[in-house]
Amino acid sequence: MDLLRLVAFDPEDLAVISAHLQDSLLRIGDIAYLPKERRFAIQTRRYDWEAATPQRRLTCMHFEHVKAVRVRGIDQSNKDAVLNLLAIAFEQGDAPSGTATLIFAEGGAIQVDLECIEMQMKDIGPVWAAESRPVHEDQPQSERL
Repeated sequence: MDLLRLVAFDPEDLAVISAHLQDSLLRIGDIAYLPKERRFAIQTRRYDWEAATPQRRLTCMHFEHVKAVRVRGIDQSNKDAVLNLLAIAFEQGDAPSGTATLIFAEGGAIQVDLECIEMQMKDIGPVWAAESRPVHEDQPQSERL
């Protein structure tokens, strides 16, 4: 598969990117908030749900027009700790502003306040075999392959 590159300008676009980033793994040290540039960026190891065999890809994503970032339930002191991204949700504020929430396994979350949605996701590097396919507890047994 070719490298995936997606852009989001509305909540529907963001939902598509969220689906592609589901079960991405990232280190705390791979998260950056750049307030002067008004950018929030993450480097992940994206699980490629579309691949024929289990694999991960190095992927970057970033939001533009960021007003503020808040972190809940994540110990930021251990830069090597790994987080599992489950989804990105969006709550509309006064249009076009709102808050994107990155939801992680084990209850952690990062909220990114945005003037408007402008987000990019891009595969940037190597592909490697994943140790296993991610499984979710609410997934039916027949889908846990």
